[in-house]
Amino acid sequence: MAVVCYINSTAELKSLSDICVTSANAVKIVKSLPNHNIYFIPDGNLGSYVAEQVPEKNVIPGEGYCYVHKEVTKESIEAVKKLHPEAEVLVHPECRAEILAVSDFIGSTSAIINYATESPKKEFIIGTENGVFYKLKEANPDKSFYPVAGGQTCASMKEVTLERVRDCLKNHTGEVFVDSKVQEACLIPLARMLEAGK
Repeated sequence: MAVVCYINSTAELKSLSDICVTSANAVKIVKSLPNHNIYFIPDGNLGSYVAEQVPEKNVIPGEGYCYVHKEVTKESIEAVKKLHPEAEVLVHPECRAEILAVSDFIGSTSAIINYATESPKKEFIIGTENGVFYKLKEANPDKSFYPVAGGQTCASMKEVTLERVRDCLKNHTGEVFVDSKVQEACLIPLARMLEAGK
């Protein structure tokens, strides 16, 4: 069995894993593994999506989830769709299966941006963290994008600001320390991901 760990996980979780993945490369990497049995941690929704895309493997999803994607509901999509009936629904694979089932496109953040940019459609309902809206609008000033749930905001992601990055660089503060043994163990699944993702 291979333990596959989503990249946005703790160092400790990575240190216990065989390989890391992103939402953009998870399907490709799981397909490439020689193992038949895959324990996909921690995000169960992303793990279930990967299992559906790679039916030849026995993918066992973990029980974790992203709270931002969990807030996306079928009812919220239907409500926005009523207001914008021509809009396509683009969602992240960390959303629940019932959300994926009513979507026009499922993909990572970069895949959502690429799809919206290449699509002839002019309106899109977006089911992922609201940070993606800046890039969507920047790449597509002539198109409209609508969130599906109240906020869709990851509090942890919003803690990283330009001012805080500047202050860290200027004042040499905010350094994160990871136990050296955990750090060494993390490098193995990260290196494997980079190699498998080529």
